[in-house]
Amino acid sequence: MTLKTPVSMDTEVLVTGVAHSRRRRQLRRTTESYGFLAPTLILLLVLMIVPIVMVIGYSLQSNVILSKHSEFVGLENYLTVLGDATFWKATSNTVVFTVVSVAAHLVLGLGFALMLNSPLIGGFSRAVFRGLYVLPWLFTVAVIAVLWRMLLAPNGVINFLLQSQIEWLASPQLALGTVTFINIWAGYPFFMVSLLAGLQGIPSDLYEAATVDGASSVQRFWNVTLPQLRPIIVSLLLLDLIWTSQQFALIWMTTGGGPIDVTEVLSTYTYKLAFAKYDFSLAATAAVLVLLMSMVLAVFYVRHQKARD
Repeated sequence: MTLKTPVSMDTEVLVTGVAHSRRRRQLRRTTESYGFLAPTLILLLVLMIVPIVMVIGYSLQSNVILSKHSEFVGLENYLTVLGDATFWKATSNTVVFTVVSVAAHLVLGLGFALMLNSPLIGGFSRAVFRGLYVLPWLFTVAVIAVLWRMLLAPNGVINFLLQSQIEWLASPQLALGTVTFINIWAGYPFFMVSLLAGLQGIPSDLYEAATVDGASSVQRFWNVTLPQLRPIIVSLLLLDLIWTSQQFALIWMTTGGGPIDVTEVLSTYTYKLAFAKYDFSLAATAAVLVLLMSMVLAVFYVRHQKARD
C-alpha cells in the first residue's frame, strides 16, 4: 500500500475557497503591509517631509510669506546668514552652552547614579535621595525658567544668601554661565536615571571576579563599570547633544538671548529673524543650517545604534 503525503493548503484558500496564484497572494500581503503603515507614513509626510521641503524652498527665495511675489535668489540668503556676525556669535554660544551642559550632565548623572547604587546607603535614604534628585526632571521648562528668575532676581533668595545685588541674568559676564547652570540643573536627572538602570543591570559576578583578582574600587570602576556602561553613555551623549543644541524655551524665557547677544543661540537667532525682523527667508535659511548640523549628530547616533545591534 502506498502512503500519500498530505498536501498543505494555503490559509487563504481554506478561508475563501478560491485558489490564487502565489504572485497575487504576495501582492496582496504587500498591499496589506503598506496599508497598516499608511497612517504613520501620511503623518510623517504631512508633519515632517512637507514642512522641511517648504523651509528649504523658502531659503532659496526672497520676500516669502509676507509678499505674494517672491523671487528665486539661489544661495544668496545662505551667504547673507553666513556673513552675519550675530550668526557666528550664536553658533559659538550654542557650542559652549551645549558642550558644558552635556559634560556636566554626564558627570553629575554618573556621580548620583553611583551614589544611589551604593550599598552604603540604606533603602529609605536611597528612596529619599532618588526623589530629590529626580525632582528637576518633573518640572516643565516654563516652571524652571520662572523659578530660577525669581531665585536669581536682585532681591531674590540667592542674592539674599550671598548678601549681594548681582544681576545674574542681566550681566554680560554672567548671563551665559547662569543659563548654562540652569540647564545643567534641569537636565542631569535624565542621565542619572538611565545610568542607574545600567548600573543595576551589571552582573555582580564581574565585580566579584575583579575583587578576587585584587582590583581596587577605582580599578573596578575603570575596568568593569565604565566598559559595561559605555553603550549607554554614548547613546545619552549623542541624544543630549542633539536636544541641548536645539534648546530654545529655557533661554528665551530667562534672558531672551540677551543681554547684547551674550546668550544668543541658534534657536533664538532663528526665532528673532522670523518673528522680530519678519525676514522669513533668512529665518528659513538659518533653520536649514541648524537642520544640517543636527543631521550630522543624528547620523552618528544611528550608526552607533546599528553598531550596538
